[in-house]
Amino acid sequence: MELTEIKTYLLDLPVIERNSIISEIAKLSDVKTDVVCNFQKLRRDVLNNKQGECPHCHHKKYVKFGFKSGAQRYKCKSCNRSFTEYTGTWIAGLHHKDKIDDYLNLMVQEKSLDKIKVELEINKKTAFDWRHKILSSLSDTEDDKFIGITESDETFFLHSSKGIKVKNKKPRKRGGSSKKRGISKDHIAVIVTQDRKKNLDLTVATCGRIKKTNIEKAIGRKISKHTVLCTDGHVSYKGFAKDNKLEHHPLRGDLKQFVKKEIYHIQHVNSTHNRLKKWIDYKFWGVSTKYLQQYLNWYKLKETIKDKKYIAKEFAERTVDKLSSNIKYKNIEKDYQILLSTQL
Repeated sequence: MELTEIKTYLLDLPVIERNSIISEIAKLSDVKTDVVCNFQKLRRDVLNNKQGECPHCHHKKYVKFGFKSGAQRYKCKSCNRSFTEYTGTWIAGLHHKDKIDDYLNLMVQEKSLDKIKVELEINKKTAFDWRHKILSSLSDTEDDKFIGITESDETFFLHSSKGIKVKNKKPRKRGGSSKKRGISKDHIAVIVTQDRKKNLDLTVATCGRIKKTNIEKAIGRKISKHTVLCTDGHVSYKGFAKDNKLEHHPLRGDLKQFVKKEIYHIQHVNSTHNRLKKWIDYKFWGVSTKYLQQYLNWYKLKETIKDKKYIAKEFAERTVDKLSSNIKYKNIEKDYQILLSTQL
């Protein structure tokens, strides 16, 4: 049946039956998405409402300055340089801008790159690049402080070179295990921290066992005098808590000590470990260590907006005014090499 025939059939139905069918179709969707997610309009509205800034000098005052290739131009009153509505954002320099809104909806639905390639008729490499340009606009640093009881614990992912040609080394079958016993430099430590108000931080910390400096770098900026830290018995957390004068409640798993005073535990963060690993392993069949932080940022945003009415619109709004996304995208390789240097 053609689309026009379906539309005619639905319009001929009584209103009650038509609404019932629409409701049933909506229930079949795994993810709540917008009918239309107009990223370009969102970005232009931000600038036209004087809520943006110059991508060159970050000055808040600018004026409209004509159009360039269909994009609104602006001129900064401070540095006198011009810019378009896309300058500095992940959309800058992209072709096929007419497919961006559809791409965002498919990405929010967590469709595979192969399915996106077929549906949008774009190259798979293009679909991959767009994904990581968008993810580069998601912040891995938040200003929100951890308040009250805050749980923190590390989890480990086996180092992966998925998608990267490696010389003088046999490829490891998907999944697999390290040839070394226990936690080694083959493992990538991710520090997961969350409080009871659902503030969440996910940080790729180091290769192998974590140290006090890794914890400080991951969550040092987010703690306050109101933070009550709950962790396992790892000595690095004890040192971190002592240096920052935090109330600290370590839990000794080796002594089967899982809860203190019925409120101090790390069960929420361990649950996050479990859900995160399932999402990484089953939705993407594992991800390259090079892009792991990108996916952690995605998962954090996914958890933050999962109860919102319009998921795709919320997703787009979180990326619309990030003017450092192109720089972060170009620095992915550099950050990966820095991480690998911790193996030395």
